Amino acid sequence: MFKNYFKIAFRSLWKNKKFSALNIFGLAIGLTCACLILLWVEDEVNYDGVFPNQDLLYYVPTNQTFEGEVYTYNVTPGPLAKDLKEEVPGIAKSAATFGEKMLLTNGETGINRFGRYVQPDFLDMFSLEFLEGEKDKALSTPDGIVLTQKTAIALFGTDKNVLNKVLQLNSEFSFTVTGIIQDLPSTITYKFDWLIPFQRFQLGQENMAWAERYGGNFADTFVELTPNTDFKTVDSKVRKMIASKIEYETEVPNEAFLHSIKDWHLRSEFKEGKIVGGKITLVRSLAFIALIILVIACINFMNLSTARSGKRANEVGVRKVLGSSKKRLIGQFLTESMILAVMSAILSVVLVVLLLPYFNTLVEKQIALKLVDPTHVLFLLGITLISGLLAGWYPALYLSSFRPAEVLKGTGKNLGHTTIIRKGLVVAQFAVSIMFIICSTIIYQQIEHASTRDVGYSKGTLLNLPVSGNMIEKFKPIKEEMIASGLIDNVALTNANMLTGGFNGQGYRWQGGQNSKNVLVRYRFVSPNFFSTVGLNLLEGRSFNNDAMIDSTNVIITQSFAKLMGEDSAIGKTITDEDINYNVVGIVNDYVYGDVYGNNNTGPVIFYNYSDNANTMYVNLKANVSSVDALTVVQNVLKKYNPTFPFEYQFENDLFNSKFKNEALVGDLAKIFAALAIIISCLGLFGLAAYTAEQRKKEIGVRKVLGSSVSGIVRLLSKDFMRLVLIALFIAIPFAWWFMNKWLESFAYKITIDLWVFVIAGVVAISIALFTVSFQAVKAAMVNPVKSLRTE
Repeated sequence: MFKNYFKIAFRSLWKNKKFSALNIFGLAIGLTCACLILLWVEDEVNYDGVFPNQDLLYYVPTNQTFEGEVYTYNVTPGPLAKDLKEEVPGIAKSAATFGEKMLLTNGETGINRFGRYVQPDFLDMFSLEFLEGEKDKALSTPDGIVLTQKTAIALFGTDKNVLNKVLQLNSEFSFTVTGIIQDLPSTITYKFDWLIPFQRFQLGQENMAWAERYGGNFADTFVELTPNTDFKTVDSKVRKMIASKIEYETEVPNEAFLHSIKDWHLRSEFKEGKIVGGKITLVRSLAFIALIILVIACINFMNLSTARSGKRANEVGVRKVLGSSKKRLIGQFLTESMILAVMSAILSVVLVVLLLPYFNTLVEKQIALKLVDPTHVLFLLGITLISGLLAGWYPALYLSSFRPAEVLKGTGKNLGHTTIIRKGLVVAQFAVSIMFIICSTIIYQQIEHASTRDVGYSKGTLLNLPVSGNMIEKFKPIKEEMIASGLIDNVALTNANMLTGGFNGQGYRWQGGQNSKNVLVRYRFVSPNFFSTVGLNLLEGRSFNNDAMIDSTNVIITQSFAKLMGEDSAIGKTITDEDINYNVVGIVNDYVYGDVYGNNNTGPVIFYNYSDNANTMYVNLKANVSSVDALTVVQNVLKKYNPTFPFEYQFENDLFNSKFKNEALVGDLAKIFAALAIIISCLGLFGLAAYTAEQRKKEIGVRKVLGSSVSGIVRLLSKDFMRLVLIALFIAIPFAWWFMNKWLESFAYKITIDLWVFVIAGVVAISIALFTVSFQAVKAAMVNPVKSLRTE
C-alpha cells in the first residue's frame, strides 16, 4: 500500500512540478528560519547549563532603597559570603569573588585577560575540571594562580609542563601556576581566564580594611545550598543578614537575596527588587516570530494545494468511482505533502549550513548545526512531520471530500468553497508580512531616537582607554605629549565610565533646600580637566585646580544636585559626607547615564578632585581630525610611558551604541523576517496568479478578440488580488499599532508612532504584490488569442 502511495504521489508531484517547486521553496524558507532561530534559542536557554550543581547554585545580589524606590545591584559586602556559610543553615558552600582585567606576562609574552579573585569553595561549587594540579591545593597559597587551558597556551605555548612556572601580573607581582582547568564554554554568565586567592584582592593597595566591613558593596557572592533545602526558608534568612551585621544606623535599607543560576542569563532585569524579565523577552519574541514565519510557509502550501483543487477534482472523482475510499485518498494527499515537507527539510538543511556563518555574525555567536546530535535530528524530523501535517491536512480533507457524481458532471458545490479559503489565506499571509514591515520600521525609529539623543557630553569624539601600569603616575607627561601632537584636545582620568552610574553614595547632608534621608547620590573621582575633556559644561563657579591639595575638600555637582540644595545658588554651600565638609565650587549640566532609554537617568552626581584610583582614561580627539592619525599618536605616547601593557581602546560612541544591542538584533531580524514573509507570500501569489491565468485563458482570448488591450487584461487579473492585499493592510495596521504601542511602553524615552509608517508599509506591500501578479498577468495577456481558443 505504502509503495503505491509513494509511486502515485511522485507521479502527481512531477506532473505539477511548478506548484511543487513553489511549495518546496516556500516551506524550506520557513523551516530555515525556524531552525536558525531555534538554534539561537537553544544556545540562550542552555546558558550556565554546563555546571552540574545548577539546581543548588545561587548568586547573591542586593536591594537598596532610595526615596522609596528599590534598586538592585550585583554586589555585596566582602564578608557576606563567609557569614552566610557559617550562620545560615542550608548553605553548604559560599564564595566571594571580584573580577578585573590584568596583564599576565611570561618573559616577552604578555596578554591582557579577565580573571577573578576567589575563595576556595568557588572551585567546588562550579565543578571546575583540572587538567593539571590538584583542586584542593590550587589556591591554598596566596601566590598561586589557576589558568584556563587557552590562557596557559597563550602564555607558555603547547608545553605540557606548566605547573610551578612563574608569571607576572601587571609586571609587578609574581604568581606560581598551581593549576590548569578545562576551558569554559562561551555560554556562561560569569566568565574568567584566571583565578587567584581572594585575599590578594586589590594587589598593591595598602589599606584594605574597608573590604572586610559591611560598609561597602564590591564583591560577587555565590552560594550553594544543601540538597533538599527549603529555598524560601534560606532566602528569608539571607535577606536579614546584612541588616543584622551593620553596627551603625543606616539611612538606606540594604537587603541581600538569592538569584538562581537558571535566571542569571535570561532573567536578570529587576524592578522594585523583583525579577521583571531580561533576555527571556527577546528569546520568546524571536521564537514566536520564527513560528509565525513557519505558519506563513504552511499557509502558502495550503493555498497552492487548494488552488489546484479544480484540476484534481476529476482525478478524485474517477478514483472514487474506481473504489478509492476517503481514508485512502487522505493518506494519498498527506503522503504528497510529507514528500514535499521532506524535500523542503533537505533544502532547509543546505540553506542553514550556507547561512549559519552569516547568522552567527548577526547574533554574535558561534552556533553549530550538529546534525549528529540526536536532539537536533529528532527536532528536524519532528518539525518536518508537523509542517507536513500542518500544511497538508486541509488540502487532504478538502480534496478527499469531493462527490464523484457532482464532480464528473461539473456541478460540484465543493469547488466554490476553495475560492473563499484561498482569499482568506492570502489576506492572512500579507497581513503578517505588513505587520513585520511596520514593526521593523518602528523598532529602527526607536533605536535611532534613543541613540541620537543629547546625552549631555561629547561622546562622539571621546576615546575610552582602560588604565593600566603606570598611566596614573605618568599622567602629566602622557597628557602633555598627546595635546602637543595637535590632534588631541584634552585628556582626563576617572574611576567610572560615563555610561555607568558611578558609585552610590548615601548619608549626604547639605545646606539649603529640603534634605532627604536616603537620596540616591552618585559620586565620581576625577582629574581636574575631566569636565572639559568629556564635554560637561560648567554652568556656575569654577573647575578643579590642577593642584589636588587645593581642592581636596571642594566638590563639583550636577544641576539636579544643585536643585536639591534650594532655589538660590549652590556655589559656596557645604555638603557633608561622613563628618567631612565639602564646599561646592562648581555646577555642571546633567547628563545621561545608566539606562539609555530612561527619562529619569540624570540624577544628582558629585565629583571629587581625586584620580589616584582611576580605572579609565578619556582622550578627546579634536574635531575633524583623522581618527587613525589620532590613535597612532595615543598609541605611541602610551608605548613610551607604559610599554609593558598592550594598547586597548574603545570609542565612547561605540560603547553607547552597544546599549541598544538587543533592540538592534530584534530590528535586524524583523527586517529579515519581513523580507522573507513577503517572499513566501509572493511565491503563493505567483502560483495563484499563474493558476488564475491558466483557468481564465479562454476568457482572456475572447476579450482580446473583442478588442481588450494588454493593460485592460492586466487590470482585470490584478484587481482581485490587490483587493485582498488592501484588506490585509486594513487588518494589519490596527494590530501592528497596538502591538508596537505595548512594546514602546517599556521605554521611558520613546517615539510617537507616525502615520507615514503605515502608509509606507502599505505602499511597499501593494507594490510588491502588484509586481508579482502583473508578471503573470502580462504573460497571459501577451498570449496569441488564437492559440488560447484553439484548444476548445
